[in-house]
Amino acid sequence: MLFRSKRGLVRARNAAQDQYLRAMKRYELVFGVGPAGTGKTWLAVGQAVQLMEQGAVERLILSRPAVEAGERLGFLPGDMREKVDPYLRPIFDALHDFMDSRMVERGLQTGMIEVAPLAFMRGRTLTRACVLLDEAQNATSMQMKMFLTRLGEGSRMIITGDPSQTDLPPGQTSGLSEAVELLSELDTIGRVKFSEGDVVRHELVRQIVSAYDRAARHKNEAYQGRKQQ
Repeated sequence: MLFRSKRGLVRARNAAQDQYLRAMKRYELVFGVGPAGTGKTWLAVGQAVQLMEQGAVERLILSRPAVEAGERLGFLPGDMREKVDPYLRPIFDALHDFMDSRMVERGLQTGMIEVAPLAFMRGRTLTRACVLLDEAQNATSMQMKMFLTRLGEGSRMIITGDPSQTDLPPGQTSGLSEAVELLSELDTIGRVKFSEGDVVRHELVRQIVSAYDRAARHKNEAYQGRKQQ
């Protein structure tokens, strides 16, 4: 499976990426879950741009939980785009890999490309759009349910995140983890799980992810051992 970026054709670099690309073409709702550096967000943006260029959708909506702002974005200076720009910068970086900068700016001005923090999605029905929710591990259970039920006619949703990297308060359930579990029996939804072996950034990133995963496993094993005593 492949599509085109400004630097040429994009091909899957491993089996997980190939599965992910196929899922995004087949399903209206796709979850891409796994560690940083696996290409989840970048490939999702590429697929969204391709759908828009093919006329399959009319607009692209980019969303991300603004955890650090405590959802009090109204108190920040600037317009909506300026308020959420720091949170959506990684998506914008990917967007510029697939679209000319002038087209990106034009899309933002005309509404063809929209930035919408997760907290501001309530009450909307999104039709004929490709909606990308990034860093979804930072969505609460209520936010995730609200987001999923925004799906309208002719739309696609791609949800990405790493459940091990949540910034939610201790003890609060990640909406991403909960949604993946609750919807696990639905065969109309695409689910792709990336592992540390699928990291395609610098080799050092793969080693860092592996070290943290080992530490997490050891911590969990120690916790389970204390429970059994």
